[in-house]
Amino acid sequence: MTGFEITGASAADMEMIRTWADEEGWNPGDSDRFAFAVADPAGFLVGRVDGEPVACISAVRYGSAFGFIGFYIARPAVRGQGYGIRLWHAGMERLDGRLVGLDGVVDQQDNYRKSGFRSAWNNVRYEGVPRVNGSSGAEAGVEVVDAGSLPFGQLAAYDRRFFPARRDAFLSAWTGLPGRTALAAVREGRLEGLGVIRPCSGASRIGPLYASTPGIAAALLHRLAEHTPDGAVAVDVPDANPAATALLAGLGLAPSFEAARMYTGAAPEVEVAGVYGVTSLELG
Repeated sequence: MTGFEITGASAADMEMIRTWADEEGWNPGDSDRFAFAVADPAGFLVGRVDGEPVACISAVRYGSAFGFIGFYIARPAVRGQGYGIRLWHAGMERLDGRLVGLDGVVDQQDNYRKSGFRSAWNNVRYEGVPRVNGSSGAEAGVEVVDAGSLPFGQLAAYDRRFFPARRDAFLSAWTGLPGRTALAAVREGRLEGLGVIRPCSGASRIGPLYASTPGIAAALLHRLAEHTPDGAVAVDVPDANPAATALLAGLGLAPSFEAARMYTGAAPEVEVAGVYGVTSLELG
């Protein structure tokens, strides 16, 4: 493995990683990298052979006890030569001592199990143009507003109910980047739903999509879908929330992709029943 080295990802590398993920069929958001970079600036690694990038991984630290692995890609021409596993070990070493999560594509899940990961649920991507039906309007007493009009601390506290650690810098960027729309559902001053939609090379992706009821989730989804070129959306739905699966299927969206949410220990205690769409398969 002469000439192989591992470096931190530059801004140009982050764009390259997005391109690689697109080529894998993962349909990353056009501007996701800008939010990813503030989550953990040192958490993105690139493997190079004689200076040429051949593999990448993200190993993002959240707080002091949680981490998330993503973007584990070796270029097709170098697979089977050991570069990917070297990068994997570097990423896991960076998260040593933490509970680590990832979303594993089907053909890698056995390898992740060998590394100590265990499945908690499947995140299934549902895609399509949501049908307009009786669920397209907000429930009585619920107002859908621009999430940016609410105190950020309220949004951050709400996100923490559904994610294992605070991620304020990331969340601020994720909800506020140009070109994307973040909407909140409010009832009598209480936050009861949050959704973000972002442009991608394929269907626009919605995530997170949090809601206290299926009706609120549907109202947010329909309002977010209005901010797309053609109405088509993609949502990564945890099958641990049957109400979410039923809602997306009932709106006419079809499964197109799946990945197992896996952890190195017991799954963290979060309110999965309120998660109708995870934020990102790359950073959790």
